Amino acid sequence: MFPFSYYTPTKILFGRQTENQIGDLVQKTCCKKVLIHYGSGSVLRSGLLDRIQSSLHEKEISYVTLGGVVPNPRLSLVYKGIELCKKEQVDFILAVGGGSVIDSAKAIGYGIANEGDVWDFYDHTRQAAACLPIGVVLTIAAAGSEMSNSSVITKEEGMIKRGYNNDVCRPVFAVMNPELTMTLPAYQTACGCTDILMHTMERYFTNGGNMELTDAIAEGLMRTVMKNALILRDDPKNYNARAEVMWAGSLSHNGLTGCGNDGGDFATHGLEHELGGMFDVAHGAGLAAVWGSWARYVKNDCLHRFYRFAVQVMGIEDTGSENETACRGIEAMEDFYRSIDMPTNLKELGIEPTDEQLKKMAHMCSIAAGGSKGSAKKLVEKDMLEIYRMAAGLY
Repeated sequence: MFPFSYYTPTKILFGRQTENQIGDLVQKTCCKKVLIHYGSGSVLRSGLLDRIQSSLHEKEISYVTLGGVVPNPRLSLVYKGIELCKKEQVDFILAVGGGSVIDSAKAIGYGIANEGDVWDFYDHTRQAAACLPIGVVLTIAAAGSEMSNSSVITKEEGMIKRGYNNDVCRPVFAVMNPELTMTLPAYQTACGCTDILMHTMERYFTNGGNMELTDAIAEGLMRTVMKNALILRDDPKNYNARAEVMWAGSLSHNGLTGCGNDGGDFATHGLEHELGGMFDVAHGAGLAAVWGSWARYVKNDCLHRFYRFAVQVMGIEDTGSENETACRGIEAMEDFYRSIDMPTNLKELGIEPTDEQLKKMAHMCSIAAGGSKGSAKKLVEKDMLEIYRMAAGLY
C-alpha cells in the first residue's frame, strides 16, 4: 500500500429537481456575475437553461452565457470564454452539461485566474496557481469532471488533445439530477458507461501496492456500472439505473478508487487522447477500441491484477491457470463492450489509420507522457505503436 492524499471539496446535491436550487447555491458563493457555460441545443430544448436562468433571476444574480462546447472541447472557445469573462468581470463559472463543458469551464477558469497563455498548463510548461470558482449542473454521466481535478482540451492547431490536473479546479458544487440524462442517445450513454469503467480500471491495473478496501470499492463500482449499462440499453428511462451510473461516474474519478496505489496507469487514456485529437472520436468509444489491445500487451507484467479482475469483476471461474483466467476476463470485458454497441478495435470505431498515422500518434503520446506512461507496464513509444497496431488489426 502507498501513502495517499484524498481531497474532495465538492458539495453534491443529488436527486430529482435539484437544478432548481442553483440560485441558492450560487448566492452562497457571494459572486457578483456568473458565466453560464454550455454545449449545444439540448439544454435549450429541454428547458434546463431557462430553469437555471430563472433560478438566478430569483436571487438577483447577474449572468452572461456562452454556448457552443463540443465533444473534445476546443481551445478556441476557451480563449473566447476568457475574453468574455474578463470583459464582463465574471467571478464565477456555472458549467451546464457533461465532461466537455466542465473541462472547458475549468480551462476558462485557469485563464482568468492566471497570467499568460492557458495552453501552457495543458502543455505542462508551468502550473496554475488558481482557478475561478466553478459550479456544475451535470447532464451526462461519464467523465467525472464534476468532482475531479482533471480537464482535457483540444488545440485545433495540430489537433493536439492534452489533459491537465490541478486541485484548484475542483468544482465548488455539483448538482446531479439523473432525470437530466434520460434524453441521451443510447450511444452517448454507452460511451459514458465505458468512460466510467475506464476511470476505475486505470486505477485498478497497477503494480506495487493496493488496498483491499479500495479494491472492493472499485470492483463493486465496475460491477454496478456494467449491470446498469445493460438495464439502460433496454430501458433508457430507468431512473434508478441512471442514478447508479451517475453516482458511479463521480466516484470513479474523484480519487476514491485510487487510494493506496501508485496513482494509476492511465496509458489507455493517453492512447485515446491521440485518437481523439487526430480523428475526433467519442472519448468512451475510443477507450473501448484500444483497451483490449492494451490489456493483452501488458497482461503478463500485471498478471495478478488481471486474474483478480477476471474473478472478482467479470465473474470468471478459476480455470486453474492464472494466465488463462486472466485472458478470459479480458475477453469477457470485450464481450460486454460489444453488448452495449461499443467498439473493440479501430475498425469497429470507424477509422482505419495508416501506419504513418499510427507512428505519429505513438510519437505524440510519448511526448505527452514525458517519454513513458503506465503502471501495469511502463510503456515507451515503441510499446505504444505496437498497441495501436494491434488495435488496428495489423497483427
